[in-house]
Amino acid sequence: MIDKSKIVWRDVHLAFAEKQVLRGINLNVLEGESLVVIGGSGSGKSVLIKSVLGITKPDSGEVIVDSQNIVGCSSHEREAINSKIGMLFQGGALFDSISVWENVAFGLMQTGSARGTTARSRAIEVLGRVGLDKTVADLSPSELSGGMQKRVALARAIIDEPEIIFFDEPTTGLDPIMSDVINQLIISCVRDLGATAVTITHDMRSARTIADKVAMLYQGQIIWHERVSHLDNPGNDYVDQFVHGRGEGPIQMTIRQ
Repeated sequence: MIDKSKIVWRDVHLAFAEKQVLRGINLNVLEGESLVVIGGSGSGKSVLIKSVLGITKPDSGEVIVDSQNIVGCSSHEREAINSKIGMLFQGGALFDSISVWENVAFGLMQTGSARGTTARSRAIEVLGRVGLDKTVADLSPSELSGGMQKRVALARAIIDEPEIIFFDEPTTGLDPIMSDVINQLIISCVRDLGATAVTITHDMRSARTIADKVAMLYQGQIIWHERVSHLDNPGNDYVDQFVHGRGEGPIQMTIRQ
């Protein structure tokens, strides 16, 4: 079987005013692959995801999904692309004004795919897939722990059985045990759906657990892209410093006095 690219960034440049964020990104994610993108804060990791979602538009280059360049696509084409995508936002991004099950089924109800008792039943079913029983369905997100909120957000991300799932810092703010629970849920959900996954994280334990491949973004470019088994001996001084969390190395942090 020939490997097929699901997402491709080809010579992508993007700037905000005078700040050049992406400087010729070239990266591909194979169908069914789990890619983790690492890099310092402000390095442009979230912008990569936003360029696929249509939130940001590259100044030049191509963003290709299923062999289609989606830069500048029509609203109808954009809707079709986004219907393939699930997203777990950093912090969960749940709506406190509605119940847990309504959060999970929000996309279904917005598109009219399901409503009322049908949407609620589907939400409860998916909550079960992430280890939450129906007793939480009618609670407010504010009544849940941080780990439970993450699982609710994961359920919302997978309820439409997307082909692509983006995870933005999925373990931020969680203790090591709950982080591992979330990592294992991500693995099982992605595997069960046969989805392609792209995860942004600073958590190296998470990266080692969920990734097939890891890419590092530095100064607007992909400087390393290898299988996760190479992460501890990357053969790249920048990656080595980042992965092992060393203050000394080629990556210099500016400290203002």
